[in-house]
Amino acid sequence: MATFRDDPYGDFNFLITIPGVGEEGLRAAFSEVAGLEVRIEVVEYRNGNEDITVRKLPGLKKFTNLTLKRGVIGDLAFWQWIRSAMDGQVRRVDGTIELLNESREPVLRWRFRRGWPCRYAGPSLSAKTGEVAIETIEICHEGLELE
Repeated sequence: MATFRDDPYGDFNFLITIPGVGEEGLRAAFSEVAGLEVRIEVVEYRNGNEDITVRKLPGLKKFTNLTLKRGVIGDLAFWQWIRSAMDGQVRRVDGTIELLNESREPVLRWRFRRGWPCRYAGPSLSAKTGEVAIETIEICHEGLELE
């Protein structure tokens, strides 16, 4: 799916799909996505009979939680998903984040595995501003792939 071109893609065209959330799955637009990150821990090791150089070995792989933000639209699917986790019924799902080109066609896709909501934050409300009310959901997961 990855499409190479000379000009980089903008970061403002993307789509989130999370099957199993809500009645028909969730396919939604968000104003912000963060956390598309993989980290491999480094284990330092040295044998006593070697010189003073430390070896660097791969350790555990870790995936940063995904943080999704969007304007409040009255959809309760995220709240119901995290509510079930609070009640001890964690529903793990796989999902995708697609980067779209100017014609709204997918050009890159990140797939996360076994995700579940670990944090929800409602909007900060203020009568002094005219800003959009933003809700945030954080999804922890056990794998990230890029296509």
